Amino acid sequence: MESAALSRIGLAGLAVMGQNLALNIAEKGFPISVYNRTASKVDETAARAAEEGALPLSGHYSPREFVLSIARPRSVVILVKAGSPVDQTIAALSEHLEPGDAIVDGGNEWYENTERRAREAEARGLLYLGMGVSGGEEGARRGPSLMPGGSHQAYLNIQDILTRVAAQVDDGPCVTYVGPGGAGNFVKMVHNGIEYGDMQLISEAYDVLRTVGGLSNQELADIFAEWNSGELESFLIEITADIFRVKDDHGEGELVDKILDKTGMKGTGKWTVQQAAELSVAAPTIAASLDCRYLSGLKEERESAARILDEAGIGLESMGSSRKVDRKRLIDDVRQALYASKVCSYAQGMNLLRAKSEEKGWDLNLGELARIWKGGCIIRARFLDRIKKAYGRNRGLANLIVDPEFAAEMVQRQGAWRRVVGLAIEAGISTPGMCASLAYFDTYRRARLPANLVQAQRDLFGAHTYERVDRPGSFHTEWTKLARQSKAGALS
Repeated sequence: MESAALSRIGLAGLAVMGQNLALNIAEKGFPISVYNRTASKVDETAARAAEEGALPLSGHYSPREFVLSIARPRSVVILVKAGSPVDQTIAALSEHLEPGDAIVDGGNEWYENTERRAREAEARGLLYLGMGVSGGEEGARRGPSLMPGGSHQAYLNIQDILTRVAAQVDDGPCVTYVGPGGAGNFVKMVHNGIEYGDMQLISEAYDVLRTVGGLSNQELADIFAEWNSGELESFLIEITADIFRVKDDHGEGELVDKILDKTGMKGTGKWTVQQAAELSVAAPTIAASLDCRYLSGLKEERESAARILDEAGIGLESMGSSRKVDRKRLIDDVRQALYASKVCSYAQGMNLLRAKSEEKGWDLNLGELARIWKGGCIIRARFLDRIKKAYGRNRGLANLIVDPEFAAEMVQRQGAWRRVVGLAIEAGISTPGMCASLAYFDTYRRARLPANLVQAQRDLFGAHTYERVDRPGSFHTEWTKLARQSKAGALS
């Protein structure tokens, strides 16, 4: 290639996400070079670019040719599977990169891997950015939410590209410099954990409406479409309405009823729950959604358990699900329960981000993160604007639940929320996400918990000591001896 025609940026890894992001960049007018180890993917991308008018894009077949086709300081985005494929790609490209060039990993990577790679890159004079990309293949092509973290200079080198390529919302592009180190990857991981919670809560709303309310898929489609025009407006509610309308090609009825009830996962939800435990942050809604994915995998065991417990006489009729329900009220109650449960899930995710930010000194701006999630990403939702404003009112907000606006909403919805959870429990339908959210809310709002008894137990069997509410210091009591003396005194 002639030096006059050097590309502004490069992208290596041309699976669906990589292809779509490359076409998005080219379509915005930024000359881009693309590379993939499998040459056919390069040809396929170039053909798509020509067909979709996403030019200027040039395909390359060797790491050297690819790197040399990019103008300095080079920025190379890699979109390959997390783990060792990333290290292999970096190794292949690094041979030809020069000091001042930047590597941008757009995969779902564990944040500590990003921090290790950043140190290794720095030793060679290279800059490193770990960038969360959310929105799936459609988002990558039309405008994703981007969460870059790491070298600030690497971000500045491509800021103009990222701000054009990202989804655009009323208050700007859905991209911001998140913070140093692995901050971008960590934020994307928590985003995915919140997504797990959201999807679980929606599936529970569906289960209650279908099983207790007896609603058809067509009615469910209409209800979710209606919800999507109100406070629950979001990408996940919108696509759920669409799912209920799709007919089965291979038989009667709708396709959703024919799908095997086993959920897959890629690991980011598990990482989120592990990190919450490491940081002593309660994230019960996200943890419940992860547990449900594990239980969904036990399809054969569940079928066997259903049969055994049915034979033992558990039948749903014996649990009160056969009683008449006011469908109109049930639908409105479920809407309110879903909203209140969702607020708790986001509160848990935000608190996890803040705890990690404090531990690592990342100085994450939670309001700005809520803003960049308003478009492009899987958890995009109308109420993220309210979350942004809550942190705008009080950057040190302890919990979304105690923001005055959200507090009022939770209180208004708690009656409906309790009715739905109570009805589900009575009918023998598991709503672990809604139950976890409600328990989180009820625990967090209690000025005094029964933890005093737990501390007493710990002190009795392990001499772990306890504090008192009425005087300072640590105390230990010979509980068993005193209890025996008290008992003996009572008997004498």
